[in-house]
Amino acid sequence: MNGSKRLTQHDIARQAGVSQATVSLVLNGAPSAIARIPLETRERVQEVIRSTGYVADPIARRMAKGANRILGVFTYEPAFPSAQADFFTPFLLGIEEEAQVQNYDLLLLTGAAVGQDRKIFADGNRLRIADGCLVLGREFDRSELERLVAGDYPFVAIGRRDDAGGAVAFVGGNYTDGTRALVEKAKTLGHTKLAYVGPSGPAESIVDRWDGFAGALQGAELVLHIDTVGQPAAEILDALVVSGATVAFFTELADAVKLDAIARQRGLSLPGDLSAVVLGSHIRAERSHVQFTSFHIPREEMGRRATAMLVRRIGGEPVQQILLKCEPVEGETLGPVKRRTR
Repeated sequence: MNGSKRLTQHDIARQAGVSQATVSLVLNGAPSAIARIPLETRERVQEVIRSTGYVADPIARRMAKGANRILGVFTYEPAFPSAQADFFTPFLLGIEEEAQVQNYDLLLLTGAAVGQDRKIFADGNRLRIADGCLVLGREFDRSELERLVAGDYPFVAIGRRDDAGGAVAFVGGNYTDGTRALVEKAKTLGHTKLAYVGPSGPAESIVDRWDGFAGALQGAELVLHIDTVGQPAAEILDALVVSGATVAFFTELADAVKLDAIARQRGLSLPGDLSAVVLGSHIRAERSHVQFTSFHIPREEMGRRATAMLVRRIGGEPVQQILLKCEPVEGETLGPVKRRTR
C-alpha cells in the first residue's frame, strides 16, 4: 500500500477478510463485544494491525464514543454583530471561562447558510461533533426544542424555557421576582399610576417580566400599556403625559434612552417629571445621560452555570432547572412622585 496514504479501518478489514465493524470492535476493546468475536478472528485482525503499523485516529475514536471534549454553542441570532453584543457577549464570556475550567473546547454552531433562518437541525448540521450543546436566543424554535427534548443528545438552554414535550434543562435569570421588586419599590415611593412600555410575550423572558409586573399591581393602576417596542419616543412620551402615569417600566433600554433624550428636549427630566425603570441591565447604558434604575441580569454567571450543568448532563445527570437572582440596580431614574410640568 502507498505509504503516503493513511490506513483506514476499511483497509484493515479488507486485508483480514472481516467486516469493518469487526475491526472497530477489536480496536475499541469492549469486553462484551470482544467476547462475541472468535479468538482466531481477533488474532487475524490484530496481526494485520501489527504488520501494517496501523494507528487509529484518536479524534475519530473519541467521536465514536461521544467523548470529544467539545461543547457546542448555538445561537438563534448572530452572536458577534454589534447590534447583538449587549445580549450575547457576557454569556459567551461565562461559557468560555467555565469551559476552560472543565477542560473542554468550544465549537460555535451557526446552523444555516448566509441569509437563512438559523436552525439547529439544518441540513448538514454538525451537532454531533460536540458532546453536548448550549442553546441561546431571545426566542427558540419550538419544534427544534421539542426534538432536542425527545432525543438523547445532551443540551442546556440559557434562559428559562417552557416544557417542550418534557422538561427543558436551563439556567436563567429570575426576571419575575426582579421585576416585582422594582414595582414594589415604585409603590413605596408613592407611584400608583404605572405605565408599561413593551410586549407581554411570547418569549419566556418577556412573559416573566410581564408576570412580575402584573403580579405586583395591587394598590396601583396600569394606566397605559404600549406593547410595540420601537414606537417613536415622542409618541411614547405624549401617551405617558396624557395617561397621567408617574412611572414607566421599559422592557428595552433603547426605548428608555430615546425617551430620555426627547424629554430633555422638552425641558422635562427623569425622575423629576417622570420616573423610568428598565427591566434588566444592559452593558451599554452609557449611551444615556443617566443610569437607569433596573435589575442586574447575571449573564456571565448564567453562562458559567449552564456550561457546568451541560458537562454534568453529558455525564448522565438528569434535567435540572435553575433561576438565578437578579439584584436591583439603584440607578437615578426612580424617585418620589412629584407634580409634573405639562
